[in-house]
Amino acid sequence: MKNSIKTLATLAIIIGLGSTTAQAQINTGKAQFGVKGGVNFSNMYTEDVHDNNVLTSFNAGVYFLIPITEFAAFQPEIIYSRKGSELTYDNIFAKGKAQFNLNYIEVPLLVKGNLTKNISVHAGPYFAYLLDAKTINKSDSGSYNFEDNINNDNFNKIDVGLSAGIGLDFDAIGIGARYNYGLTNVGKERNSGGTTYTLPDGKNSNVSLYMTLKLN
Repeated sequence: MKNSIKTLATLAIIIGLGSTTAQAQINTGKAQFGVKGGVNFSNMYTEDVHDNNVLTSFNAGVYFLIPITEFAAFQPEIIYSRKGSELTYDNIFAKGKAQFNLNYIEVPLLVKGNLTKNISVHAGPYFAYLLDAKTINKSDSGSYNFEDNINNDNFNKIDVGLSAGIGLDFDAIGIGARYNYGLTNVGKERNSGGTTYTLPDGKNSNVSLYMTLKLN
């Protein structure tokens, strides 16, 4: 994840230095509506964001584009997004993967800026509501496969974080990459024997690759 953040930031800086105001003037003054979807690469972090335990999943939803100026727009979205983490294990008893899935309805509230006619960047906060949590185990032999729902009361229902990304926009379609940095602990604080702890102890970290389709 740390490498992904650096890559997105580097691309934005390079593109920004090479863009001009004349190229960026592409807003028509009309609001847009469309659908979007793609793949998620998620994990959870406590202090630093690392690339281990990445869960590959998906995102899908709708977006609205409301022009603010000739060069900028407000872009709220409503997205179904699966986050979490994945652990690969190999021991004397079994070999396989254990997944921890968190399914959210996510609402990013983004400001989108046009750098060139076809290149844009976006950033802003996101707010997400946890629908359910699930653990899935897939062993190579199939002997230890299972899928269990987890009580939602063990988790914070609301996740809040920051989003930033870069996109390539054409007449009807677009592609992009976005990083979501969670600011809220996934698990709730608990108290046992006078000791306060959080389980699971971590915040969401997620890179999304997506495609958009304009419908109007």
